[in-house]
Amino acid sequence: MLNKTQAPLTLTKEEMQQYGYKIVDLLASHFENLNSEKLVGLSDRKQMDKLLKQPVPNEPSSPDKVLNEVIKNVLSNVDYLAHPKFYSFVPSPSNYISAMADAIASGFNVFSGNWSTSPAAAELEIVVINWLLEMFNFPIVEGGGILTSGGSMANLTALTTARRIKLKNDYSKAIIYLSDQTHSSNIKAIRVLGFKKHQVRIIPTDMEFKLSLNKLKNAIAKDKLEGYQPFCIIATAGTTNTGTVDPLEEIAAICKKENLWMHVDGAFGGAAILSDKGKSYLKGIEKADSLTVDPHKWFFQPYEIGCLLVKNHKWLSKTFSENPVYLRDIEGNESEINFYDHGIQLTRGFRALKFFMSIKTFGLNAFKDAIQSGIQLTENVEEILRESPKWEVVSPATLAIINFRYNPITHNLSEEKLDALNQYISKRVIASRSAVLVTTILLDQVVLRMCLINPRTTLDDIKDTLTMCEQFADEYFEKNKYENN
Repeated sequence: MLNKTQAPLTLTKEEMQQYGYKIVDLLASHFENLNSEKLVGLSDRKQMDKLLKQPVPNEPSSPDKVLNEVIKNVLSNVDYLAHPKFYSFVPSPSNYISAMADAIASGFNVFSGNWSTSPAAAELEIVVINWLLEMFNFPIVEGGGILTSGGSMANLTALTTARRIKLKNDYSKAIIYLSDQTHSSNIKAIRVLGFKKHQVRIIPTDMEFKLSLNKLKNAIAKDKLEGYQPFCIIATAGTTNTGTVDPLEEIAAICKKENLWMHVDGAFGGAAILSDKGKSYLKGIEKADSLTVDPHKWFFQPYEIGCLLVKNHKWLSKTFSENPVYLRDIEGNESEINFYDHGIQLTRGFRALKFFMSIKTFGLNAFKDAIQSGIQLTENVEEILRESPKWEVVSPATLAIINFRYNPITHNLSEEKLDALNQYISKRVIASRSAVLVTTILLDQVVLRMCLINPRTTLDDIKDTLTMCEQFADEYFEKNKYENN
């Protein structure tokens, strides 16, 4: 029980140490035993209410009692996105150093909004941004950026900047272009910024799920003839569905010719620039005006950390800088960046620390190797699938993403039955709590999708999962008594 004679909300040094050791042991055990843990939380709202719903406590409880409750009831009902068999969405295979860095940032409660309050925090954010600018061949002196909560906020920040720089205060006739595979966060950002539905052009993709250049050019020409003002193209470097990269060099040429802002959403695929194959996929990314990357994806950082890079750091301050009187004494000089002037948030956590500490600890080459291994693993999986009479590859291995479906040559199933079969496989895999393999829709087909960026994932993990899928397929056939026809 907490000592009531102490100052409010405090523990003794010994109590803090004992409590901290327990949490460190908990985290170390989690990282060490991750492979053997059940990785899926399946409870519904009614179950969660029964387990966790409670009135606000007016009196204190033992810290150990509260911690044990969290371990028993909370941590057993969440998905483990760093698990080697979590294949869905874009996993977040974080690392222990970054987790401890987050603990330091939270423990010291570092405010990372302005230079005066935390000069070292601001400087480390500059350092991290400069590292990323160099990786993507953006200009170091003129270029800049900001760390955000994630890709969604980075995209919103980018499009707000594009609107301000390209359109000033009149955007009534503005048109923005994106593909039917562009991440939904961009649609949300466009909506938040006040653009109407008729100001958005969703350009169809080709058979490789890349933005169609011909359709894009036609749409721009038509809009100009009708008196509209094309101002921005959103290209994607690694779509969530397939890992596909839009034709960046050709889009950059269109943007230059038409004087349009080029934003590249590389939240997922941008980090692949560190691998040789990824670099070839991403050729032309350096020509973007703004670029989103998500370190809590393929840079192996824990949530939350996203990033926006821009060709000219002054674009950000021109868009977001305000000068309220209550901040007049901490403005600093031009070289001392106040990051609240570069984005939407005034209050900001110290996100740069985990990226900085993990890169310094492991070295960039370790990150390069991890990224390359994910790309190679996915290509190996594609080979296995193509050699099997039971599986069909729908979208090939691209930047560690592959889409496929169970379609055995021994069964002549209709598209409707194939959709039902693969949906059933996904549901049964998740219900087993031993893997997460969800579906998506490609070419009007229900397909299984794997994103294999986790360096802990092995080919044996994949083989085990495919075997389990085949067993569930047999179960499905038995339940539904489908005959070969």
